[in-house]
Amino acid sequence: MSVDGEAVEPGWEVDPDDEWGVAVIATVGRQLKLRREAVGMRAGEFGEAVGYGEDLVYKIEGGKRIPRQEYLDRADEVLGAGGLIAATWEDVKKVRYPKKVRELGKLEAMAVEIGVYECNIIAGLLQTPEHARAVIGAAQPPYSLDDVERMVAARLARQSVFERDPAPSIHFVLEEAPLRRRVGGTMEWRRQLERLLEVGRLNNVTLQVMPTNTDPHPGLDGRIELLKFPDGTAAARADGLFNGRPTSDPKQLRVLELQYGTIRAQALPPRESLTFIEQLLGET
Repeated sequence: MSVDGEAVEPGWEVDPDDEWGVAVIATVGRQLKLRREAVGMRAGEFGEAVGYGEDLVYKIEGGKRIPRQEYLDRADEVLGAGGLIAATWEDVKKVRYPKKVRELGKLEAMAVEIGVYECNIIAGLLQTPEHARAVIGAAQPPYSLDDVERMVAARLARQSVFERDPAPSIHFVLEEAPLRRRVGGTMEWRRQLERLLEVGRLNNVTLQVMPTNTDPHPGLDGRIELLKFPDGTAAARADGLFNGRPTSDPKQLRVLELQYGTIRAQALPPRESLTFIEQLLGET
C-alpha cells in the first residue's frame, strides 16, 4: 500500500500515452460530472453516497483515473441514470488494460496459429491468477497493489484465446527451470503445474518442455512469440533480435521461424513433456 492510500482506491491510473484510452475516460468522467451537477450534488456529497472519497470523484470526473465497474454501477443508482452510466463499463473495461497488452491481446485474438517460447518464466497465457500475481508483485521497484491487480487482470484477459471457436492452434515451449521454481509457495506451485497439464491436454494445444540438461539453443536470449493470421500474414517478436520489437518483415520472420523450429526440435516431445510435469507434481 502506498503512503497516500492511492493503491487501494477503486480505479486505475490512465496511461498518458494511450490516446484512445485517455479520450474514453475523459468522456465518461465528463458524463459523470454533468449528471452529478444536474441533480444538484456536490462532489463530496456524491462521494459519500457512492462510498468513495471526494478526491477520487474529482480524479474520475477529470479523466485522471479509470473507474472500476462497481463505481459506475453505484453512480448509476445514486444519479438515477437508468443504466446509462453503468453501460459505459463496456468501453471502460477495454481501457483498464495497458495499451501494449491490449495490442498483444488483439493480435492473439486474431491469430490462427500461436507459438510461444519462454526462457525465464511460465508463459503468461498459461499462468494461474496467483502465479501471475506473485511474478508481477516481485518486480523491483515494486508496483503499487493497484497496478499489480491491473496487470494481473490484463494477463488473465489474454487467456480468453483458449475459449475461441474455432480454436487456434497453440504451441508452447517452456524451460525446465521455471517449472521447478515454487512461485507463491508449494500449493500454488502445484496448482500452476496442474494448470499446465490441463491446458497441455487440449486438442488444439501442444506443450513441450526444454530440459535444463541440454545443449545451447537459439532461445537463450529470451522470449519468442510467433503469430499467424487467416489471411496468410504473420507477426513475431524475440527478446534477442530486432531490438525486441514486433516484426512482419518476411526476412525477419524466416529467422524467427528457424529459431523457433530449432527450439521445438530440441525440446522434449509433447507426451514426454506432460509426463515430465506429472513427475514434478509427484515430487511433493
